[in-house]
Amino acid sequence: MTDKIVLFTTVSSPEEADRLARALVDRRLAACVNILPQARSVYRWQGAVEESNELLLLIKSRRSLFEALREAVRALHPYDVPELIALPVVDGYAPYLDWIDHETEAL
Repeated sequence: MTDKIVLFTTVSSPEEADRLARALVDRRLAACVNILPQARSVYRWQGAVEESNELLLLIKSRRSLFEALREAVRALHPYDVPELIALPVVDGYAPYLDWIDHETEAL
């Protein structure tokens, strides 16, 4: 098991995705954010089943940064209750995992 995590969040527009991704990388909270277009979400919200076209963001970071990531996403995200789910990275290519460390270190 590594200390790396991949987080998921969704947004409703490319502009929101770009703004959030750049802010997380600029703040060194994420080494990389992949933006995947055309996610179709079906969910229950305030008692009704809703459907939305969204973009999925895959955020690569470290477990020790989760609290700071959560606060940044809450502050920057346009949704009232943004999705933010962290999954552990069990293993990976060592040079890539090292790169995540390097890119998320404080300057």
